[in-house]
Amino acid sequence: MKSQSYSALVTGGAGARGIGLGISTALAQAGYDLAIIGARPENLVVDTLTALRQAGVAVTYAQCDIADRNAREKALEKLWQELGPINFLVNNAGIAPRVRADILDATEESFVEVMRTNLQGPYFLTQSFARRLLAARQSNPELAGAIVNISSISATTASVSRGEYCLSKAGVSMATRLWAARLGEYNIPVYEIQPGIIQTDMTAAVTEKYDRLIQDGLCLQARWGLPEDIGRAVLMLLRGDLAYSTGQVIMIDGGMNIPRL
Repeated sequence: MKSQSYSALVTGGAGARGIGLGISTALAQAGYDLAIIGARPENLVVDTLTALRQAGVAVTYAQCDIADRNAREKALEKLWQELGPINFLVNNAGIAPRVRADILDATEESFVEVMRTNLQGPYFLTQSFARRLLAARQSNPELAGAIVNISSISATTASVSRGEYCLSKAGVSMATRLWAARLGEYNIPVYEIQPGIIQTDMTAAVTEKYDRLIQDGLCLQARWGLPEDIGRAVLMLLRGDLAYSTGQVIMIDGGMNIPRL
């Protein structure tokens, strides 16, 4: 599925240094037009958008709080009109708790904020996107489509200093299976990628901790993961390399979650 005629919507795809940018860069370099949703005003991501366009693809952007239903629908309408029917959705945008707090002390306010952004927003964006894609197929039955959810090893690995984050990612895992089950009859595969320890702004505050853990053997591959590692995995899925597969989890974690004695 690699062609200028294909397009992908990437949430959080214009960050300064993160998984979303790694995904956007990989797709742009492979010839995919991009529709990007981000939390920052467009004037603050102009340089990033310009760099992506240098790959020779169309890139359009909409500022949006993914947790806000009205903003989400407005952004999707704008991007759909500017780019035409969009083939692929990559649900990447997410946040960590503002304060890492032991689950004995964590607040409901933090729980609600993280769940709305990491789970509720992507879940209903997927609903709206799927409805549009299916409607577009009424006039073009051969229109390709797929959805990729970026969750985390935290979907299954407990971290008691950010319980709300773990729960949100566990929810994304079930959402992947739900949408795979619902959209299977339309041949729209839905995948989940679980990144491990990835070098991004989100992990910058705990660099020293993870440097030490990686050195001590946390991962079988003794290095940080990089945003481009995730970008290559997303490209593989959208390209159709795993065409006879849906609802599956792709671990990009350097072997971190392999049980060892």
